[in-house]
Amino acid sequence: MPPFAAVQCIEGPRHTRGTPPNTVETDPRSWLLLACGLLGWAEAVDQGAVQASGHRADLSAELPLLRF
Repeated sequence: MPPFAAVQCIEGPRHTRGTPPNTVETDPRSWLLLACGLLGWAEAVDQGAVQASGHRADLSAELPLLRF
């Protein structure tokens, strides 16, 4: 399945071809749960809801974006 969206959310090196380094992949529902603080980063990775690769792909310090 193709990605729902692709964004560069943390400032870093510019990348123009192929799969970029420091990539995070997740489904829309998991991203919303992470962004709202209803799912923790480590839990999402452990459950396989997030696939993160690269030394700058750990977003645990940036999440949640807001809390409910």
